[in-house]
Amino acid sequence: MIDLHTHTTASDGRRTPPDLVARAAEAGVTVLSVTDHDTVAGCEPAARACATAGVEFVPGIEITAVRDNADLHVLGYFIDASAPALLTFLDEQRRRRIDRARQMIAQLERLGIPLDADAILRPGVDDATKTVGRPWIARALVESGHVATIAEAFDRWLARGRPAYVPRLAGSPGDVIARIHHAGGVASLAHPGLLGHDEWIPGLAELGLDAVEAYHFDHNPERTQHYVAMADRLGLSVSGGSDYHADQSHGAPAPGSVALPREAYDRLKWRRRAAAPASPTAPNPSPIEPQDRR
Repeated sequence: MIDLHTHTTASDGRRTPPDLVARAAEAGVTVLSVTDHDTVAGCEPAARACATAGVEFVPGIEITAVRDNADLHVLGYFIDASAPALLTFLDEQRRRRIDRARQMIAQLERLGIPLDADAILRPGVDDATKTVGRPWIARALVESGHVATIAEAFDRWLARGRPAYVPRLAGSPGDVIARIHHAGGVASLAHPGLLGHDEWIPGLAELGLDAVEAYHFDHNPERTQHYVAMADRLGLSVSGGSDYHADQSHGAPAPGSVALPREAYDRLKWRRRAAAPASPTAPNPSPIEPQDRR
């Protein structure tokens, strides 16, 4: 059983890397990737736990890009998690996430919902291995009694177009794909069915995209086959996984609940690259998309 999309407490998951690995091994997962949002902090402890549990580990990440004011998530697999250029870029992403969260909390206060920004953000400010995200604010809204569930927090306040939403500052898809490649990784478009812009995929392939995530909890069998066929037409591989967060606001009930077929995994591995050496010409921190300068 191969699960290449899981999250830990290093980003918005609810299980620590060792806990996640234990849960995955118990479920029968034999190949596991930790793909936390904009951080590789969970990779090393997950790799150690996988070695103990006899699970093959794939170092991964899920990096947010922006196109036409829409978030686009790119999964990176087989990356060198210690690549200096990648770490510099992720540090910039981390600072942007903290700034955005502060703006959203300030907007909630203007709307009559005061929250303690310092308390909410302190774990991410004090610990560079933790990635701040909107779920942190959503949980604070639940704990303070302003909403009943995390889903309600997003639906009423935090989702795109809602009163407290603040546009994200992030790099372009091409920039993110290039950074994954520079770290020796394979770039796959995460949950394209949720993105809802299939017309972008051929252009992303021209930018160097290696794969699309056909197998995902939110893809029904027809949607999965749609993306498998599209990948075949474009000469891309496919990836897949549960997108497990151990959080009821994210659908997958357990690691391995969505699995990638072995033959698809073998084709994905074939696309691995050698990590580029550190050099003065390594990519600079990501430029901000023009639509997000507002």
